[in-house]
Amino acid sequence: MKSIDLLAFGEPLMEFAEVQRDGERLYLPGFGGDVSNAAVAAARQGAKAAIFTALGRDFFGQDFLDLWRREGIDSSSVISRKDGRTGAYFISYGVDGHVFSYARAGSAASLITVDELPLIQIASARILHASGITQAISESCTDAVFAAINHAKANGTVVSYDTNLRLKLWPLERARAIIHGAAAMSDILLPGLDDARQLTGLESPEEICAFYLNLGCGVVALTMGKNGTMVATKEQREVIAAKPVEAVDATGAGDTFDGAFLAEWLLHRDPFRAAAYANAAAALSTLGKGAVAPMPHRAEVERFLQGA
Repeated sequence: MKSIDLLAFGEPLMEFAEVQRDGERLYLPGFGGDVSNAAVAAARQGAKAAIFTALGRDFFGQDFLDLWRREGIDSSSVISRKDGRTGAYFISYGVDGHVFSYARAGSAASLITVDELPLIQIASARILHASGITQAISESCTDAVFAAINHAKANGTVVSYDTNLRLKLWPLERARAIIHGAAAMSDILLPGLDDARQLTGLESPEEICAFYLNLGCGVVALTMGKNGTMVATKEQREVIAAKPVEAVDATGAGDTFDGAFLAEWLLHRDPFRAAAYANAAAALSTLGKGAVAPMPHRAEVERFLQGA
């Protein structure tokens, strides 16, 4: 019996987003980390979400536990490290968009090992969701994600994976090898176009989707920003149009897409409908600053889709 809709495995990061007030640059606290963001997005669409990670016993760690409690996310398997620390990042804004600065090296989450995996919870989830970032933060996390995927597949849990390439964390050749390996084991792959071009060496969305399907993925949902999302299966390929908005900050758009896509897909197993829904949720998430604060709830997404 599957008691959890989505189990997200990865590193949460405390967020500090730049604001200008009276000529001064200030940084307001918020929440980030790709799979934590995806779990929040899924929970706001009505999914029963859970998260597996490790936090430091610090104020940032407690802030995340409070966030997940407010959002109704199960954090029962989260590890608390007495001498660990919770990572953070800063968002600055300029003429070319947002720039990220990270303070995450040696974070509590990066120390996760295979032996710490919540095997019962993985087996109890309908979907396990991880990302390239989860595997990039340390070798032990690389191994832990592969072990988690293997355990999920052995227990009938669907595997979702976002390629999420961060070249500040590892070299491209290593990223390619590991991300391709995880993608080949995934049922649902959620790459972004720019990352996928670097990872595959291919240019066109059609070629990229074919590449990932040939690796063994069942569903590929390739996000292409304002050009929408190309969804591909072995039987069908379709571009789902983006929902245009006056975007303020796209920091959490990709993660919102992931969480909304997975929550919606669980309702009907139709990836094309799920992508249309997730495009709308991602568009709404760009209307405010930061990753989590502007993420919409299901009622907002449904009103937006109906043109209300």
